[in-house]
Amino acid sequence: MATIILGIETSCDDTAAAVLVDGKLRANVVAQQLEHENYGGVIPELASRAHVERITAVVETSLSKANIDKKDLTAVAYTQGPGLLGSLLVGNAFAKSLSLALNIPLVSVHHMQAHLLVHFIDDAFPTPNFPFLGLTVSGGHTQLVRVDNAASFTILGETKDDAAGEAFDKTGKMLGLPYPAGPIMDKYAALGSPIFTFGKPSVPNLDFSFSGLKTSVLYFLREEQDKDPEFIKNNLHDLCASIQAAIVSILVKKVKTAINQTGLKQLVLGGGVSANSGLRKALEACDVELYLPPLPYTTDNAAMIAIAGFLKFKAGEIDNLSSEPKARMSI
Repeated sequence: MATIILGIETSCDDTAAAVLVDGKLRANVVAQQLEHENYGGVIPELASRAHVERITAVVETSLSKANIDKKDLTAVAYTQGPGLLGSLLVGNAFAKSLSLALNIPLVSVHHMQAHLLVHFIDDAFPTPNFPFLGLTVSGGHTQLVRVDNAASFTILGETKDDAAGEAFDKTGKMLGLPYPAGPIMDKYAALGSPIFTFGKPSVPNLDFSFSGLKTSVLYFLREEQDKDPEFIKNNLHDLCASIQAAIVSILVKKVKTAINQTGLKQLVLGGGVSANSGLRKALEACDVELYLPPLPYTTDNAAMIAIAGFLKFKAGEIDNLSSEPKARMSI
């Protein structure tokens, strides 16, 4: 009998559901909440309300696209955390309701683990072998992780302040770019040159820091605008290229150190910032076997929750109805 997993993702502002049959993706549906763009960031209360309004339709659409009746589901997997608690609660409640109503197992999934396990979807793209290095880069997380198997993740280094995605968005805001600034900065960076330099952090071991870089950009822009009020407008593409190059260089330097320290030669990239073309190009130049997620799997999606849930289910890792969402979770 086929193992059919419904995955539900509601960690932030995307309502998503996916159906996986024996590890193969049948449907992956995402409803984005574009209304947050008007506020320059995600408003937690608005996000949770939007999830409530959309989750039923998103799940029904995924089942319809997969041509699966809900009664045929083997288990339901959902994002337990980390994320916005109000958003996580919606997915948790919906998954529990399905589990109870259909009398099927409930599987909780760690959001950042899922970003790395998305590469195991049987979807005609390369799959790494355990153990491997994982680099998760998103708006809320930046971590270097050793992955020994689908259930064993060890943090080798993580950011001590801001995440790489947050650094992109906040420096982009300084340049007058709309939220989210990261994709726009990547686009503009391709049109410019990294001619400006900024202060970089000196952080021991494999940990990261991006707050100092943001401060360096802020002071640099203030100083240059005092000389020329049109400085940002006249140098926007070069500024984007320079900021992106600085962020990427911080990430790549730590990756190279991790490769040397662990001896692992496979690197799996995951998270929203993994879509950044500058980061991809820089990592491709490293002495490592690189696994890049297809662009639809870089942002939050339920396909990664479904495959992580599938692997946990196969390993016998089942939850009960007392499972609760967690805004903060160690990987």
